[in-house]
Amino acid sequence: MSRQYWVIGGEYQCVEFQEVVPGTERVFGPYRSYEEADKKWRERASASRSSATTRYSIVSSAPNPARQQAWA
Repeated sequence: MSRQYWVIGGEYQCVEFQEVVPGTERVFGPYRSYEEADKKWRERASASRSSATTRYSIVSSAPNPARQQAWA
């Protein structure tokens, strides 16, 4: 299993980006490559550029070594 990527974010309560406004949370993915996730991130960032309290990030997950050993 390879690394997967997601684009996550939404509108936050303030520019300290600590608490998301309920109902605005968004998760896109998983994507198989960083490039695919980056394309979606750029799309979302461009669409929300006029909102100072909206932020999106790319996050990734690595394969779980314990699960890989179980299948070996």
